[in-house]
Amino acid sequence: MSIDALCETCEFARIDEETGDLVCDALLDEDEMVDFITHGSQKCKFYRFYDEYKTVQKQN
Repeated sequence: MSIDALCETCEFARIDEETGDLVCDALLDEDEMVDFITHGSQKCKFYRFYDEYKTVQKQN
């Protein structure tokens, strides 16, 4: 699975309203950002699966 496919299901991903691009909202420090950018083709260590149904189940 590519990093882009992972991003689409990540809790930190969102669509930028101005550009329409998928962006990452993970709060990374400078060193983490450099590591993320330079090793982007590997599995992202900040990835968290977003399951909106799990959130709804907790509300019931």
